[in-house]
Amino acid sequence: MRLRDEVLIGDGGDDLLAGRMRAQANLVEYAPFVLILLALIELARGTSATLAAAAIIFVIARIAHPIGMDLRRSNVPRAGGAVVTWLVLAFLIGWALLIAMGIA
Repeated sequence: MRLRDEVLIGDGGDDLLAGRMRAQANLVEYAPFVLILLALIELARGTSATLAAAAIIFVIARIAHPIGMDLRRSNVPRAGGAVVTWLVLAFLIGWALLIAMGIA
């Protein structure tokens, strides 16, 4: 889009490009925390089907979110991607806390 529309900086006033930029920024905001938690839990407990499932669900949610952002209205992929991302993050935080407390 940037090359086609010759937009080098910012969004050039294009709502679709602004949405895509926001979707990318949203990924950058959440992915590091999830990846770090996945790595720490794997180091503490080893690989498991639950950990793999959390990672797969996160990836699916992160794919759904920008698809929904392109629709530029309230929709299931956008909201679902965001909510599922939060749920995966909360699940991993809880799991990591249980490991840290020696419960899990």
